[in-house]
Amino acid sequence: MNSPSLKRSSLYLMLAVFLLIGLTAAAIAQPPQQRQERRDPALVQGGQAPAAAGQPAPKEYPKLPEENVSVTNHVITLGGKPLPYTAVAGTLLLKADDGRPRANVYFTAYFRDDVKDKTQRPMAFIFNGGPGSASVWLHMGAFGPRKVLLAEDGNALPGPPGRLVDNEFTLLDATDMCFIDPVSTGYSRPVSGESASQFHGYTEDIEAVGDFIRLFVTRYERWASPKFVIGESYGTPRAAGLSGYLQGGSVGMYLNGVVLISAILNFGTARSAPMNDLPNILFLPTYTADAWYHKKLPADLLAKDLAAVLEESRAFALQEYALALLKGNTLDPAAKEAVIRKIARYTGLAPKFIENANLRISLGRFTKELLRDERHTIGRLDGRFKGFDLDAAGETNGFDPSNAVISGPFPAALNSYLRTELKYKNDTPYAISGNVRPWSYNNVQNQYLNTAETLRGAMASNQFLKVFVANGYYDGATPFFATEYTFFQTDLGGDLKGRVKMGYYEAGHMMYIHKPSHAKLKADLAEFIKDASGVK
Repeated sequence: MNSPSLKRSSLYLMLAVFLLIGLTAAAIAQPPQQRQERRDPALVQGGQAPAAAGQPAPKEYPKLPEENVSVTNHVITLGGKPLPYTAVAGTLLLKADDGRPRANVYFTAYFRDDVKDKTQRPMAFIFNGGPGSASVWLHMGAFGPRKVLLAEDGNALPGPPGRLVDNEFTLLDATDMCFIDPVSTGYSRPVSGESASQFHGYTEDIEAVGDFIRLFVTRYERWASPKFVIGESYGTPRAAGLSGYLQGGSVGMYLNGVVLISAILNFGTARSAPMNDLPNILFLPTYTADAWYHKKLPADLLAKDLAAVLEESRAFALQEYALALLKGNTLDPAAKEAVIRKIARYTGLAPKFIENANLRISLGRFTKELLRDERHTIGRLDGRFKGFDLDAAGETNGFDPSNAVISGPFPAALNSYLRTELKYKNDTPYAISGNVRPWSYNNVQNQYLNTAETLRGAMASNQFLKVFVANGYYDGATPFFATEYTFFQTDLGGDLKGRVKMGYYEAGHMMYIHKPSHAKLKADLAEFIKDASGVK
């Protein structure tokens, strides 16, 4: 018999079953992260997990900073053919070994889309120097698919704000690229509670950038790809240091190639000081190049091409000039007079000025003195550029005219590009030049930093590692002759000579702002990457 009470009981049971099924389905439908938050909100959101009765409250877990990434798709035309690519702008979170978040490191990466096998596709990690410089210069001036519009000789064109154009000399046809902004540059910052100073030093910087590269290669599955590091200026000792750091220790990542643009591996070659005459010797051919460009050399030298004149200057610097400086006050007066005349011949400076400077011409004095009779100064980064100071009688120039011209259009163009074309939203100021001072050289107390030996050791251990060095003739910041000296002193036995290639460009520190030099640099690096990759 079906009594009313039995019917009601059956109805209640059916309702209970339906309710249970609904709750279970709702729980299953929740995203995994939401289900995790329900189980242990402290692990995801911060705060404390509930303590069991009679037990002390567990440790408080901080909320992990979010990684902010934007992915966009683009096409560039190179050589009359479309090249599709994906741009990734964002951050990766660096963590300590115990899992503690340390810093969000910003990067801009470009991946060619029409590639079937990533194991055959090179991957390059690119950065500038400073220390304290973001990667904007190599990114938006040299190798990215979009670049800041400049005149052929490197002057800003047009006036502010900076304009962008497709980069016909991008490296994207030769390699995928990841431009890295070290901590305190670009959008890269330490997480809340972490000190930025822990990243501001040679050793600390190598470890942080190296850990970023390892993480990027893992996340984007590029362990099987040929790998390169490309650094400019202070980015060259970083690149040399990374060749050892990545190869050794717990990373175990062997590189195919290292590219050094405007290199300084041995700081003793560029830090002039009493009793250190090496920079005086090694800067002289750069002074010759600048004086040749501004037509301040004798007529017979101006009638020759630059390469031939620099061969003469190198020979004089290594022989007569070096010997004269080594002899100090024991130098014979007649020999001293002859050397002064030769220095004047190869620098365009007055003999009396050279005599008063004790035959030792600092870069700051040279950039002020060469065109003093015209009331002009010349650039440090690029001696082709001219400027002027209020005080024409001063000892050194008031500013670097090459840096002023080059720097102007880049910040506005970069900030606009990231937000509008790459759709990356970040209200943090993009630090073109980050505050990284003081910078620690505790690893070389009472010494000059010299990372050439690290690079030599990496090459000795990795028989496939090759190096390309790009030199600007008019570069007063990292003179080409100092770089040559570093390499022919580092590899005394000549065992590595076949794996080191030098490129020379009639421009300055940032040779890619000069269009003919940019075209040559692109061709040189594309050939180098293909050769060092060892893939067809």
